[in-house]
Amino acid sequence: MEGLLGGGGRARLFLAPPLLLALHLRLGSGACPCQDPALCSPITATRDFEVFIFDVGGKDWKFYNWTQITTVATFGKYDPDLMCYAHSKGSRVVLKGDVSVKAIVDPAVRKAWINQQVDLAKTQYMDGINIDIEQEVIQFSDEYYALTALVKETTEAFHKEIPGSQVTFDIAWTPECIDKRCYNYTGIADSCDFVFVMSYDEQSQVWTECIARANAPYNQTLAGYDRYICMGIDPKKLVMGIPWYGYDYTCLNLSKDHVCSILKIPFRGAPCSDAAGRQFPYKIIMDRVNSSLSGILWDEQQKAPYLEYKDSRGAFHQVWFDNPRSISLKAAYVKEHGLRGIGMWNSNCLDYSGGSVAQEQTEAMWNALTPN
Repeated sequence: MEGLLGGGGRARLFLAPPLLLALHLRLGSGACPCQDPALCSPITATRDFEVFIFDVGGKDWKFYNWTQITTVATFGKYDPDLMCYAHSKGSRVVLKGDVSVKAIVDPAVRKAWINQQVDLAKTQYMDGINIDIEQEVIQFSDEYYALTALVKETTEAFHKEIPGSQVTFDIAWTPECIDKRCYNYTGIADSCDFVFVMSYDEQSQVWTECIARANAPYNQTLAGYDRYICMGIDPKKLVMGIPWYGYDYTCLNLSKDHVCSILKIPFRGAPCSDAAGRQFPYKIIMDRVNSSLSGILWDEQQKAPYLEYKDSRGAFHQVWFDNPRSISLKAAYVKEHGLRGIGMWNSNCLDYSGGSVAQEQTEAMWNALTPN
C-alpha cells in the first residue's frame, strides 16, 4: 500500500532518522491538542465488527461516514485534529509501521524499532500500530522468523505500554507466496490482534495470458480467505480489505468481446503484471463514465465492473475497478463467514466535494461495506 494509491510494496520507509524522530516527539509532546483533554485518552473498547480504513492525508476525514469506522490507520502526515475527532467518535487511530526485514534479524534492532514506535504512539496519543511490510521473504529464512518475532514483540510491547491498544499486520490476498512474500501467516495472525488482508492488486503477478483483468476478482478473492481459514487462522482474525481504486490499461488490442491485450511488464518473476496499468481513485473513474465508449460494463465471471474509452491519441483503454455492486458481494462473504470486519485502501479515493452526484456515489460506497 504505497505511493499515491497502493499495493505492490515498491517503495519503503525504514527506521526514522534521529532528527525526524525528535521532530515527531516534539509534535506530540506537551499538552493534549484536543479541546477536551479526555479525547487524548486511548480508545480501549472493542466493537464486534471492525471497519478498518486507511487515511493518506488531507482533510477528507471530515466527510467520512464515522458511524461505521472503528480504526483509522494514518499513512499521511500526523494530524492531531484527526486524532481528536476520531476519538470523539470512539474510533482508534493507529500508526503506520514499516522496517527493513533484513535489519530486524538483529534482536537489538527489533527492540529499538519497537521502542521507537511505542514512544511515537504515546506522544501522538495514538491507539496502536498497523504494520505494513510488503517485502520479499524466503520461507524458513532468518527474515521469516524475525518478522514473526517482530509482530509478537510489537504486540506485547504495545499492549503493555498502552493498555487497550491494537496491533495489526497487512497480509497478501492469499498465503501462496504472492510477490515472493512467503510469510509465516499463521504465526503472524496468532501474534497480533488481527490481520488486514489486502484483497487488491491481485494482478501483481500474471502467469497466464497478458490481458487486463479485475483488480480483485470475486472468486479469486474469496478463495484467498478460504485458504487462510483452512490454514487454521480464526475468521475473527481476518479483516477483508477491498480497493476503492482501479486500474486503467492501454490496450495493445481490444477485441469485440472486450479482451484487452496489455504490455508485458514483469514483476517479481511473473512475465506480466498490473504495472502495465495506471492506478486511479474511484472518483476519477466515475468522472470518466459519461465520456466513455461503453458506460459501466459488468464481467459476470469476475463479478467486477469495467469501462472502455478511447484517448486523444486514438488508443483504446480498459478500466477495471470496484463499485458498490462488486463490494457488496464480497461484504456478504465477510458476514456469512464471520470475519472480523472489512476495510479499504484507501478512504481518500472518493469524491467528498459535496455535489449531489458525488454525494450519492460516496454514500453508496460507504454503505456497501456493511450491506443489510
